[in-house]
Amino acid sequence: MIDGRCACGAVQFTSEAQPVNASACHCGMCRKMSGHAWASAQVPFESLRVTGNVRWFRLSATAERGICPSCGAFLFWRGDGEAEISVALGALEAPTGLRLEKHIFTADKGDYYEISDGLPQS
Repeated sequence: MIDGRCACGAVQFTSEAQPVNASACHCGMCRKMSGHAWASAQVPFESLRVTGNVRWFRLSATAERGICPSCGAFLFWRGDGEAEISVALGALEAPTGLRLEKHIFTADKGDYYEISDGLPQS
């Protein structure tokens, strides 16, 4: 089970499912939303239970992002038609028991850092 919340606590979420595919996204949109790379893992959308108001919006034609309208925390990412939803690892209550598995969209990463942890990059 996972438990998470935004910075102000107005949005809280749980899932009984074990998160999978923990990754750090370095795309330009995630960098601008989070201030750096955005770390997330996936759970089945149907398993996610959310309390509080989430503001959903699109920055691309293929996915939507969910944020807390009170504090602005970037909590969720969901691709159109996908059965899974990505949840922000930084919003999860510790201990998570999770470890990053990969880095994605590394060609778009910021020029101010290097990725040197040895994890797969795409």
